[in-house]
Amino acid sequence: MERINCDFSPLKEILIEDINNLIAALQNNMEAIVDENKCLLGNFEKTKQDFLSIEMKAATFYLNCYLSPFTDKYPELSVCVQNLSRLRHGGLIVIEREDPLKSLVKPGIPIGAELTHTLLESIFYPGSPLHDGAVMVNQNQIVSATNVLPLSGRFTGDQKLGTRHRAALGLTEQSDALVLVVSEETGRVSFAFKGELYPIMTQVM
Repeated sequence: MERINCDFSPLKEILIEDINNLIAALQNNMEAIVDENKCLLGNFEKTKQDFLSIEMKAATFYLNCYLSPFTDKYPELSVCVQNLSRLRHGGLIVIEREDPLKSLVKPGIPIGAELTHTLLESIFYPGSPLHDGAVMVNQNQIVSATNVLPLSGRFTGDQKLGTRHRAALGLTEQSDALVLVVSEETGRVSFAFKGELYPIMTQVM
């Protein structure tokens, strides 16, 4: 099990407040359901949306926890994926952690530069010769671009899951790497970790 040792107080406080509000809403629904004159279907729909919002904020919180021991560039990564999301530019960013990845990744073009959001965004700009494939990040450096990742075999034929997402899952099924994914179709941002995919809210990253 992944050890988590981090304290991002503002986001943690938001999560606690949101969870308490959700518990209160559920309690109100329990009390109101005995009233035959009230229809709670609209309440349940709002509760579902509130729960999804909490899930995405929690994923953002844990993403920060998982990254902080391995890079100081979380703010740069955050700005990058927010901008990619807004512009609907696809992105695939691998953050190396403890496991070596050389045997799992088909190497691309060496970069060897300090990680900045402007450099990452220029790499993923549509039409850039470097925009296809994954960018490899080690600590605070962009190591290389156009890397090819192994595709997950669990989702073969799944029309809802694009190649970037299958690649992110494929690498994280075989290593402890963390992979950020930006969908060019929807602009949604997710991260893959330990073979699972988690949506995150860019506005609270």
